[in-house]
Amino acid sequence: MAVFPEIPPLPLQTHCLLSCPKSFFSIFCKTLFSSPGAASVVVGHPLDTIKTRLQAGQGYGNTLNCVLTVYRNESVAGFFKGMSFPLASIAVYSSVVFGVFSNTQRLLSQLRHGDASHAPALADVALASMVAGFVSVGIGTPVDLVKIRLQMQTQPYITANNKLKPTVPGSPMYRGPIHCFRTVLQKEGIAGIYRGVGAMLLRDVPGYCLYFIPYTFFCGWITPDGCISPNPSSVWLAGGVAGVISWGTATPMDVVKSRLQADGVYLNKYKGILDCILQSYQNEGLKVFFRGITVNAVRGFPMSSAMFLGYELSLKAMKRDQTETNP
Repeated sequence: MAVFPEIPPLPLQTHCLLSCPKSFFSIFCKTLFSSPGAASVVVGHPLDTIKTRLQAGQGYGNTLNCVLTVYRNESVAGFFKGMSFPLASIAVYSSVVFGVFSNTQRLLSQLRHGDASHAPALADVALASMVAGFVSVGIGTPVDLVKIRLQMQTQPYITANNKLKPTVPGSPMYRGPIHCFRTVLQKEGIAGIYRGVGAMLLRDVPGYCLYFIPYTFFCGWITPDGCISPNPSSVWLAGGVAGVISWGTATPMDVVKSRLQADGVYLNKYKGILDCILQSYQNEGLKVFFRGITVNAVRGFPMSSAMFLGYELSLKAMKRDQTETNP
C-alpha cells in the first residue's frame, strides 16, 4: 500500500469530531438550532442572485449593471428572491456535509491506522471531501433548482388569483418555493427536481476538496505554535480564503449548472451538460464559463468564514457539554 504524507491534526471539524464518538448526531443537533448557516445564507444571497442572473440571464452586461438593473426593476426585495428554501435547509445540509466528512475521515483513519482519532493523511482528507461533496448533491440539487427558478423570475405578481400560463420571459411562473417545487415535480417528475445534478456533481465533488484541504492548511499555518485549537480570527481568515478558492475554481461548472436549472422556467433550451457547454461556447465564447467568478469569490469569503466560525463555536460548546456531563 502506498504511504501518503500525513498532515498535522486538524484544528477544527475533523480533529474535534474525531474525538467525538457521536459526532454526526452531535453536529446535527448543534447546527439545527444554531444561526451561522442561516447568517451565511442571508449575507450571501444577494450576491448569489446577481451571480445567477449573470450566468443564466441575458442583457445584464457586467456586475454593476446587473446590480443596478435588479434594484431599479425589483427594488431591494429582488436580491432576496428564492432565499427561503436555502434558509430552511441550511442546517440539515451543513450538518450532513460536515458529518459525512468527519465520519469518513474517522473510518479511513480506523482502517489505515487502527485508530479513528489518528491524524488523517492528505489522501484521506481528499477522499472524505469528495464523499461529502457527492452526498451533499442529493440534498442540494432540489434546493438549488427551486432557488434558481425563483431568482430568474424578474417580475412580481399583481393579483393573487392570476392563473399562470406564461409564454414569454418576464411573466411569473411560480408563486413561491412550495408552488415551484410542486409544479416542477408534477410537470417533470423526479428528473425535473434533480435537473442539473450531473453538473452539480462535477462542481461539488472537486469543489469540496478545494474547500476543506485549503482550510486545513491555512488554519494550521496561521495558528500560533503551541495552541491546542485555532483562535476565532484564524478560523475566520482560513475559512474565508478556502471559500474564495473553492468558489472561484468552481465557477465554470457553476455556470453550466445555473443554466441547466434555470432552463425550463419559460423555455427548454438544453438537452444536457454537454449540449449546454457546446451551445454556451458557440454562442458566447470561452468567457461565458467565467461569468460571475468575481461575485463567487467575493461571496465565498463571508459565507465560508461565517460557516467555519459558527462550527468552531458549536464544537467548543459541544465539547464543553460533554466534559460537564462526563467529568
